[in-house]
Amino acid sequence: MTDNPITPLGETSQQRLPVRALRLGRRLRLASLEAGDFHQSEAITSSPLILRLGGGGLAALLPFGTVVLIGVSPVDEEAFLQELGDRVESRLDAPVIIVSEIMLATNEGVSGDTITVRNLSPPRLVAIVDALAKNVALAFEEEEVRKLIEVLEPFASDLANSGRLPWKRRQMLRTVGHSLLIHHRLLERVEVEEGPELLPDDGEIRRLHERLGGAYHFRKRARALSRRLDAIEVMMAPLTELIDAQRGIRLETMIVFLIMFEISVYLYELFLSPG
Repeated sequence: MTDNPITPLGETSQQRLPVRALRLGRRLRLASLEAGDFHQSEAITSSPLILRLGGGGLAALLPFGTVVLIGVSPVDEEAFLQELGDRVESRLDAPVIIVSEIMLATNEGVSGDTITVRNLSPPRLVAIVDALAKNVALAFEEEEVRKLIEVLEPFASDLANSGRLPWKRRQMLRTVGHSLLIHHRLLERVEVEEGPELLPDDGEIRRLHERLGGAYHFRKRARALSRRLDAIEVMMAPLTELIDAQRGIRLETMIVFLIMFEISVYLYELFLSPG
């Protein structure tokens, strides 16, 4: 990987570049994907795959369903996303989008939604893209956990107010399964606390990546999500066990009633039947 600066918008670099990080689906199929698969594009790095688009902007593709666009016009963005086509697995109804900007200046750092770097060399692009992709991935998972908690709240309210167990066991099991999937995506696919594989042994780039991770609170957010998911799974396990036990008692009661009914029929036929 070279350290030559990249100019994403044509022959002259601009001081501020718009950035859009989009979580499009559960996963991007990047196997056998090449720059030539997109109109007038060329590859800058291969892992992550960062392309210079025909319109001059940059597009990075991450396997966990995320695309980062730098200096890409709305028209080029729409065309690029259409070219992705069915490579997006389990496409979301509405993508999660986080908007920020890159400013080219002497002092590197992060302030709010602005990332300041000296240039857009490939190593810096890898560090920036990795951080922005993880930021939008975390935002997506945080929203998924919020929805899970909303689903669980009626169960907890019913149990607290009436003392009766909820009867929608299948929905509860779906909730447990959903939380397990979030754990899988978060820990095995996104790898929030890991740096990008091709980050060079360059102290300056590593410091930039660490500043980005600190600005977006990756570790804190990932651990908070894991704690919430653990709490959901711990809470759901005894509830489903209690519902199973309750159903077992109901089934046993029904069997007893059926046996009593059969005995009653037998006794009636034995002693009271006219025949």
